[in-house]
Amino acid sequence: MKAVGWARSFPVANGVKAGRDWARQHLDGLGWTTDAPDTADSALLTVSELITNAHVHAHSDAQLVLVWDSRCLHISVSDSSEALPAVQAPDVGRQSGRGLALIDALSDGWEAHTRPDGKTITACFHAPGRPDPHHFRPLEPPKADDQRQ
Repeated sequence: MKAVGWARSFPVANGVKAGRDWARQHLDGLGWTTDAPDTADSALLTVSELITNAHVHAHSDAQLVLVWDSRCLHISVSDSSEALPAVQAPDVGRQSGRGLALIDALSDGWEAHTRPDGKTITACFHAPGRPDPHHFRPLEPPKADDQRQ
């Protein structure tokens, strides 16, 4: 399987807008903003929410990675906190805490895992007409013995 990906770090100051704009350029390049505008909007909202969470809750820069593997657009944001997020029950009296519920509703799936230096949250988006729209499969790292190009 061939994949294409991009990565960039976004600082706490002005990172959300810059991350969303950067991601939009790549979605434009994939044709998503024209061919699948609703899915592109959902992906961009996810980028905004994940970068915001990294800045607000982890107080750290956000490392954004986009990978398109012809099945799924993987949107991953890493930060320096090992605290894993959880979807919170809706509460109309609360001003925040809805980001993961939005991502859960908009994406085809998401997962979070810790790393030695923090955590990564990855959401998956299938373009309309792509197979397997309800099953999220995280992008697997290549095996050490897999030397194919």
